[in-house]
Formats: sequence, C-alpha cells, structure tokens
Amino acid sequence: MARPIHIDSVHKEYRSAGAVHVAVDDLSLSIPEGSFTTLVGPSGCGKTTTLRMIAGLETPTEGRIAFGEQDVTDLSPQDRNCAMVFQSIALYPHMTVRQNIGYGLKVQGVPREKRNDRIEEAATVLQISEQLEKMPAELSGGQQQRVALGSAFVQDPDVLLLDEPMSDLDAQLKAELRVEVQRLHQELDATMVYVTHDQTEAMTMSDHVVLLNSGQLEQFAPPGELFDRPVSKYVSRFIGTPSTNLLPATVVERDGSYVLDGDGFEIPASADRFANRIGEPITLGIRPQYLSPDGGEHRFTVIVDVVEQLGTEFVVHGRSNDTNIDVVSSTLGHVNHGDEIVVEFDESDLFVFDDDGKTICYGDELTNHSPKQQR
Repeated sequence: MARPIHIDSVHKEYRSAGAVHVAVDDLSLSIPEGSFTTLVGPSGCGKTTTLRMIAGLETPTEGRIAFGEQDVTDLSPQDRNCAMVFQSIALYPHMTVRQNIGYGLKVQGVPREKRNDRIEEAATVLQISEQLEKMPAELSGGQQQRVALGSAFVQDPDVLLLDEPMSDLDAQLKAELRVEVQRLHQELDATMVYVTHDQTEAMTMSDHVVLLNSGQLEQFAPPGELFDRPVSKYVSRFIGTPSTNLLPATVVERDGSYVLDGDGFEIPASADRFANRIGEPITLGIRPQYLSPDGGEHRFTVIVDVVEQLGTEFVVHGRSNDTNIDVVSSTLGHVNHGDEIVVEFDESDLFVFDDDGKTICYGDELTNHSPKQQR
C-alpha cells in the first residue's frame, strides 16, 4: 500500500581526512502518497544521497524520515517495504529472466506457484513475457532494464525508488522506457521516487518535481509550476530547454510612475513591489519560446550567431549587446549568421528576479499596476 514520505530537517554530511562535505543540507518536504515524484538537479546536488537515505542505505546525520506515521530513520532497508532500481543493471547472469525477477520473492519464502503468478503479472505489464526463459545476455539494454523493474515490481513495495535507471540507454530506448515506467506507476500501488539529472524525464513523467541545488531544496512543485512560476533565477534556468533568457534592467521612477528600464525597452511596474527598489539592478527572465518576431508589447534587436533546426522549430542563438539570447520559433529558418532580427514579447510572460536571484514577481503581476505610493 502506497504511503507518503516525510523528510524532516534532514542533514547528511561526510567526513574525510579532516574535511566535512555536506551532501544534503536541512531538507524538509512531504511526498504525497501514491505520487510519482522526481528528484532532479546537477551532479553533486544531493539527489542520490537523498534517495539512499529514503531507502535506508544511508543514515541521516540529523533529521528524521517517515513513511506515513512510521518513523523509518533507523530501520534497515529490508524492514521498510521499499524496493530500489539502481543505475547499473544488476542482473544475475547465470539466472533466467524469470529467476531474476522472482529471486527476491524466493528469498522471502514466497511459494513457487504464487511467485510465478506475480512474475507473469510483472512480465505482462512490462511487455517481456516472451523473454522469461532467456538469459540476461540475450536481451537488449532496454529489456534488461525492464527485468530490473520487474524484480522491484513483484515485491509489491509501499515505496519504489529509481536511481537514474535510464542514464545508459539511447534516446529511443529512453522514450520507450519512460512510457513503461509511467504504466508501471499506474499498475503499482506505491509511492514512486525517481532520480535523474535529465529535466526532460523529470518534466514529462512526474506529478511533482524536487529541484535541488547544492544539497538544498530550491523548489518542490508540479512540473508546470516550475516552468511557469519558478521561485528563483536558478529554477528558471535549470528547467526548460533552451534556458531562460536573462535581460538586465534597473528600477527607475519616471514621470510619477515606476518602470523596469532595459536595453531598448521599458516595462511598467507596480509601486507596491518596486517603490523601495529605485535604482536597484534587477533581472528580467523570458523563455525563448515566448520571444517572437511576430508581435508583442515590447521589443529589442538580436544579432544572429547560430541557427539550429529542431523538426518544425528553429532555435536562434544570438546576442543583444553583451547578453546572450535564444529564440525558439517556427518562422526563423531563413536567418543567417550576422543577421539582425527584432524579437518581441509580452510583459505577462516575464519573470522578475532581484539581485540575489530570487523571484520578485511574475509578469502577470506586473500588469496590475498600483497608484504611486507616498514616500
């Protein structure tokens, strides 16, 4: 039965040769029961360490972990009813697929007939029924990973953990296995936690995404919220391909109103958010998909460097003064290196960040202007 996972002020550090390395720093979050939650972030951000602490393979230096109402912080892995699929495909080469999938059940003492029923069920869900009598060496990489998933599936865990299970597969196999993992989630009454550095996997598969930054929680939200409402410049840049464009600007008071003054454009700003920021540098974020040559409230000029074709869309990499700019459009396939193009955007699509990289407000909040406040 699926259970929620509660991580309360968890801190994990390692000591080596007198030095202290903090892998996870005061992490607190609650993963909903039965959800598919992905831990994502760059290498070294603490995502695998967090997964291993949930599994019981690592013990927190400080803090507690609970499955539902049960504190599992000090429980051994076998006492948590938790299964884990590792990055490396760990199959017994001398056993058939059937034997590999059912090995954990055999160790638990599950009778042969019941064991075979569960193996057949897992094989059907993962579309490997015809491979059950083969040896691992006879399988493709994708089939081997399905076998590893099957060995976890048959244990009927409350919590299923997956540590970058697709990192060694090619693009086509990754796309196929993403569908299989989501199908597995629908079949299995378990809370699933998935680790990846690939934001595409995180955004397409998850109910919730945990984005980590140097061991700390940056944002925990559904994928669409991370894309549309990032809490920081870091989130906006990490989530989305190409990354969010960053345009420098300054808060200026002009003719009794407040504006965000950038290179070639001015964005009206509300007094309640910016009256105390006069003269401050801020950063405007705009996703490449929201820059267009076909219309918008504001505009600036970009000098083209490189054009990439991605199917029906083109990615234009260019510069506006000293700022790198990316534009995604279906109509810019004709431009070349050195060309000047004018791109336009609507203020409602902006993110506004302070000098520390934290989000001040979003573009749809900029459009609701307040009267100038008395100072």
